[in-house]
Amino acid sequence: MNHTKVTEFIILGFYELPEMQPLLFLVFLIIYLMCLTGNLLIIFTVCSDSHLHSPMFFFLSNLSFLEICYVTVTVPKLLVVLIAQNKTISFKQCMIQTYLFLACTAAEFYLLTAMAYDRYVAICKPLHYTIIMNRKVCTILVFVSWTIAFLDAVPVATLISQSYFCSSNEINHFFCEIRALMTLSCSGTYVIETITYIEGTLLCFTPFILTILSYVYIISAVLKIHSATSRQKTFSTCSSHFIVVLLFYGTSFGVYMRPKSDYSMDLNKLLTVVYITAIPLLNPLIYSLRNKELKETLWKTTRKTFFLPELIKCCEQHLVATFQR
Repeated sequence: MNHTKVTEFIILGFYELPEMQPLLFLVFLIIYLMCLTGNLLIIFTVCSDSHLHSPMFFFLSNLSFLEICYVTVTVPKLLVVLIAQNKTISFKQCMIQTYLFLACTAAEFYLLTAMAYDRYVAICKPLHYTIIMNRKVCTILVFVSWTIAFLDAVPVATLISQSYFCSSNEINHFFCEIRALMTLSCSGTYVIETITYIEGTLLCFTPFILTILSYVYIISAVLKIHSATSRQKTFSTCSSHFIVVLLFYGTSFGVYMRPKSDYSMDLNKLLTVVYITAIPLLNPLIYSLRNKELKETLWKTTRKTFFLPELIKCCEQHLVATFQR
């Protein structure tokens, strides 16, 4: 078969909803801006407040930075597709987007595992927490998480970039998603699928098992606490992380660990939307609402940012002057 070199792809996006393109653009724009604002606010708050310079918030700031990378890799191009109708993306840009997305996905697996280990040490070994989770250990865990993630994405991204695309260059997705690209390939995807499942088992399922083991020990330690109030207070320190783990693993496994016979592009797009946009949007809310220390610091930072103290002072002076008259 003769193969034509593909120089660009066409991202179909949500082509099945033509009349809703402006509304979808507005929704994704708001979500994107809220994701950026929420996660940047957490990073700024953690960096600016010395009381939050602890391992838990160090990992949280890295997770927030990762969420910013997540949405920035995919959503801006989707906005262009929705509003400007510029659905084309060059072959090189598409491969870079695929690689970065795979790397960000893997990085989230490892960072969530590091955060689970941090909570395990804090609850199960509280007397040795500051010794075990020192700055050097935290830095190494984060560095290893990012490094393995970006190395992990190399084989699949390289193989898909060397594939032939002869039947069509229309990607039935809202970004260059690996499964959507494999459906367009006419050079065979058995090797890519095999590597995907092997990496998914070894490098993604392993962090999942380690996270589950951490929570088994955590729950066991919490149940041994006699006071119900103390149990609730102790578990609340890791409840935010537990909720995020359930959301991320549930959607990512639903997308990438389903058999090919059960594959549905519409379901794939729906699940991908959840963990590309909804999870980065929910993470700041979950952590800020369920963590009293972070919530109070965020409120103080927000008030300072929007000059509320000056506004309150001005109102007080105006009221005093009114009553004096």
